[in-house]
Amino acid sequence: MLSTYALDSQVIQKGLCTGCGACQGLCPYWGSVRGRTVCYYDCERSDGRCQRFCPRMPTDLAALRQKAFPGETILPELGPYRALYLARAADGTVRAGAQHGGTVTALVELALREGVIDGALLSRARGTLEPAGEIVTDPAEVRRCSGSSFQIPPTLAALNCALQENTLRRIGVVGTPCKTLAVCKMRCDPLPENGNHAENIALVIGLFCGWGLDWDGMQALTERCTPSGAAHVDILPSKYHSMELTDGAGRVTPVDLDEVLPLVRPACRACADMTAEFADLSVGGGRSADGWDVDKQWNQIIVRTKRGEELLELAKRRGVLEFKDLPDTALDKLKRASLGKKRTAVRTLQEAEGGLGYLTPAADELRQLGLL
Repeated sequence: MLSTYALDSQVIQKGLCTGCGACQGLCPYWGSVRGRTVCYYDCERSDGRCQRFCPRMPTDLAALRQKAFPGETILPELGPYRALYLARAADGTVRAGAQHGGTVTALVELALREGVIDGALLSRARGTLEPAGEIVTDPAEVRRCSGSSFQIPPTLAALNCALQENTLRRIGVVGTPCKTLAVCKMRCDPLPENGNHAENIALVIGLFCGWGLDWDGMQALTERCTPSGAAHVDILPSKYHSMELTDGAGRVTPVDLDEVLPLVRPACRACADMTAEFADLSVGGGRSADGWDVDKQWNQIIVRTKRGEELLELAKRRGVLEFKDLPDTALDKLKRASLGKKRTAVRTLQEAEGGLGYLTPAADELRQLGLL
C-alpha cells in the first residue's frame, strides 16, 4: 500500500501536480492557494481517496481504459473513438459568449433541460481572475461559465463535495484531460468503505487541452496587458504564435507566445493527453481548410461512448447544434497533434527524476506509438 505521503513526494515535489482539485474537498488536509495544491497537515493513512483519484499517481492507463470503456474501439493516438464531428451551437447568442463554437455550453444546457443530468460541474472563468469550480443546476446559469482562462482551477474539489452530499444523482462534469482522468479513477477505483457516490457521475465532457498556465504569472501578464481585466483569452493556431487577451470593452491585445510559454505549468509538459481520452464526449476548437476566422466559430467533437452518442443525437433532434462536413484529413491531423503531445510528455518524463513516472504502466501503448 502507498502512503499518502507519496502524493507529495511523487507528484507535488516533482512538479507533476495539475491543480485539478481531485485530492480536495475530501478532508481538511488538502487545499489550494492561488493555483497551488498544498497539504496543510501530515497524514499517515496507508491509502486514501486523495491518492486514488490523483491523475498523476502511477496508473495502469490501459487497464483503466478497458474497465471504463469495455467494447469501445480504441485508437492508440486518441483513445476510445466512435466518430468525429465539426459542430457549433445553433443559437448565435450562445456562440457569442463562448470560447469557440459554444458546443459545450449548448450541450450542458440541453442535458439539464432534458433531465439527462440534474447538475453540472463547470469552471467559471471570469476572464483570468481566479477561475473556480461551480455546480450548476439551472440551465439559465450555464452561460456564466462559458469561456476559458487557460488556467487549471481545482474544480474537482466542488465535485467531491457534491458527491459526498449525495443530493444530485446525475452529475455532469466538464473538464480538461487531467480532470476527466481523475473522474474516471473516481468511478473505477473508489475506496469501498468511503462511499464517495461516484455512481452519481452521469456524463463527462472533456476539453481538448495543450497546456494550462501558472496562476501568478498569468495574472501578472493579463494585468499588464489589459489593466481593466481580461474578459476573454484565446490561443490562436500555431502559425500565428500568439495569445489574444480581450478586455470588457472588446479591445484585443496580442501577446507573443514566447512571452506566454514560460508560464506553462510544468505538469502540463508531462501530460500525454490532448483530447481528454477518458470522457464520453471530447470537444476542442474547430480545424478545417476554411481558415481561423471561420474555424474559431466551430468545434471538433470526438464521440467516445454510447452515452455521449445519445446526447449528440438528442442535440441533433432538438436543433441545438448545427454541423458541417469535416475535411478528409481531419482525423489524421488530430491524431498527429495528439501524438505530438504524447511525445513531449514522454521526453519530459524521461528527463525528470524517476523516469516515466505515472506513464510507466502504459509503456506498451507508448511503444506501439513509437515513443519508446
